[in-house]
Amino acid sequence: MKPGLKSLFFLILALTLFPIYNIYIKTQNGIKDNKIILGQSTAMTGSASSLGKPFYDGAYAYFNYINSQGGVNGRQIELITYDDKYEPSLAVENSLRLINKDKVFALFGEMGTPTSKVLLDVINKYKIPYLTPYTGAEFLREPFNPLVINFRASYYAETEALVKYLVEKLKMNNIAIFYQNDSYGKTGLKGVEIALKKRHLKLSAKGTYVRNTLSITTALNFIKKADPQAVIIIGVHKPSAHFIKRAKKEGLNKTVFAAMSAIWSESLVSELKEDVNNLIISQVVPLPCSSSNAAVAEYRRIFQKTHPEEVCDFVSLEGFLSAKLVVEALKSSEERLDRESFVKSFEQLPADALEGLKISMSKNDHQAMDSIYLTTFKDGRLIAIEEDK
Repeated sequence: MKPGLKSLFFLILALTLFPIYNIYIKTQNGIKDNKIILGQSTAMTGSASSLGKPFYDGAYAYFNYINSQGGVNGRQIELITYDDKYEPSLAVENSLRLINKDKVFALFGEMGTPTSKVLLDVINKYKIPYLTPYTGAEFLREPFNPLVINFRASYYAETEALVKYLVEKLKMNNIAIFYQNDSYGKTGLKGVEIALKKRHLKLSAKGTYVRNTLSITTALNFIKKADPQAVIIIGVHKPSAHFIKRAKKEGLNKTVFAAMSAIWSESLVSELKEDVNNLIISQVVPLPCSSSNAAVAEYRRIFQKTHPEEVCDFVSLEGFLSAKLVVEALKSSEERLDRESFVKSFEQLPADALEGLKISMSKNDHQAMDSIYLTTFKDGRLIAIEEDK
């Protein structure tokens, strides 16, 4: 082919394929001229709605703020949310609908370990980014999956921090566990056992309950026999609060109860009716009502504009920061916004992308935050535990 004809051929080919490429990106990946479509399946009702709803509220507040500023590179962010009631089968149904019918660009902020576990096959089959799920489950971290973007630290990190504090700071060696009998609870159980083994200790008792129930009597009876110094709790707030109240009433009134962040501190306190003595909770974000941290101050300012009737809380703060992390990655994907380049954008975010908090991500590490914050109650107020005291 002559040089002139060859150049003409490639020009015609490029002009032919460019519209096809644009159509693929815009219709298949949830990218349109004026918006970016994200999908979310979460617990908006049911026993875990106290987690799903505030996470959504926090994310909505930030997305709404960005849209009011003109969006991301001229595109508004649309978040389509369906209720899965914290049930894995509904999570799969909702996510398939989001992918196949709504044709979302990515799945965002899906809540729960058991729900995330059944979605792994869906994520891998459709090659769709799975952004900032509300879970610290290890299977979303090991083995490494390039499609998964985690915001929060892992449950293993939370259980390590709790065990370290109980054993090394409070000098305890009689520790029991109360956990939800599913992949969430079992992940926490394994994390506790690993942390105890590291310190040449074993659990003195184990008690479990079925997800979406308050059936805690059998678990409590097992744990009471050990008369533990501390009980680590891997559960959601209603059954956990029910367990703590019964345990205190039945003789464990001096026992320390140590829970992970997924319990949702604010709802737990409400259920306990302010009987929060001897309670420790690990968190993956700083105190949400503080003004000393720039990231938290921005959250308070923006969140209270869209939710003036609601107080600041850990879960909505995590939703807010997760949304901001996604927006920062979208901003840096301006030249070629597709799923592959979008995921790579997270890997290239600077450490100060969330002003006030340090993040760290790379090609082989898709977890933004590693920090764990231990909290307790003083005069009925949640405060940070200072490790040097």
